[in-house]
Order: sequence, then structure tokens, then C-alpha cells
Amino acid sequence: MLLETQRQQICDACGRLVSDGLVVGTAGNISIRSDDLVAITPSGLPYADIRPDLVSIVEFSTGKQIDGPLRPASELDLHLTTMRVTGRQSVVHTHSPAATAVACLDDVSRLPAIHYYICMFGGSDVRVADYAVYGSPELAANVARALEDRTAALMRNHGSIVAGPNLPATYTLAQELEWVCALYLRTRQTGPIKLLTDEQIKEVSSKIHNTNYGQSAPAVD
Repeated sequence: MLLETQRQQICDACGRLVSDGLVVGTAGNISIRSDDLVAITPSGLPYADIRPDLVSIVEFSTGKQIDGPLRPASELDLHLTTMRVTGRQSVVHTHSPAATAVACLDDVSRLPAIHYYICMFGGSDVRVADYAVYGSPELAANVARALEDRTAALMRNHGSIVAGPNLPATYTLAQELEWVCALYLRTRQTGPIKLLTDEQIKEVSSKIHNTNYGQSAPAVD
């Protein structure tokens, strides 16, 4: 079976999308690229019913479906465009509550640097892409503009999209974006927000990229 490992990873992540509250129903989609092939969730199938053999396989260069019995996700163009713009290998698109709520705020064109986690997405903010109907080339183009020098974007009155080097890392980024959005919504309700400066964000970003962030394996004698 083509991209068997990637298909299984997508199935496993789909179950987590529901249990972690990042989607409801059949909303959202996941993709993984391997060379000129992309595995992506099928369209309109409940996550509990997705099996590896039902995951769609398309060509990255053309979007042509070459394997899988079901149509690929309606946001296929969005996923392929996101991979091209960001240079990343995996994409997670969700309708998570906090991220979607921020994307519905009329006075918000970007998620600001309320917490240093914002640097995980490539800069000092996460932009809100202009609205267009789901599955349309216009939506993919709007998101592409919002993703310039970024690996995440909010989608106006719709949801969010995150790109990463592999699916586990991308899924974690989707969770982190949802957390920052929830924090932003809470602080908007409680008082004036103290934002981090661009220099402070650059300092954190440099530290993360130039040091071993997190646990490292113990030395073996």
C-alpha cells in the first residue's frame, strides 16, 4: 500500500483531533507529503471510520488522485498550497474553538505576541487570512498570503492551519496555537494586554533554535 506509514499516522491523528476537541463532526483535515506524493484525509468521512486504506493519495505537483477509493478532502488545494508556501511536509487544518473564535473577531487581523509561544509559528504574530468559501482557490490564495514567512494562519470565520516538518510536530503546533488563542481570548476579557516586543520574540526564537529545547538523551558511557 502506498505511503502505508503516513496513512496510519493520519488515522491515529484523526482520532486525537476529536478527543482533543480540535474538530467536531467531519471538520478539518490532515496531510503528509513524501516526495511527490501526499497522503490526505478523505472528504466527508467521520474520523472514527477512517482506515489507512481509505486515506487518499495525490500527486504533490498536480493534485491528481492516484490511490484511495474516496475523494480527497475538499481543502486539498489549501493543503498543497500551504506545503508549497511554507516548504513543510505536513499540514493540520482544524476548526478548534479558540482559534476559530479569534478568527471571527472583526477587530483582529492578527494574533499578537501575547506569549512567547507565538515564535513557534515563524514570527511575532499569526495573521488572519481573508475569508473565502471553503475548498476554493480563493481561500488557498488568501491563506498563502497570510503564511508569508509563517507556518500558521488563522482563517477568517473558519478555523486555523498549521504546517510542520512531520505530523507529530505539526499536531503539537496546532495544539499550541489553540492554547495561545484561548489565552488571548481570556486576557481580552480581563484587562489591558501586555504584548511582547519584536526583540523579545526574536530573543526567544534564537534561544529555541540554537539550544536543545526540551529533554535530551542522557549520555551513555
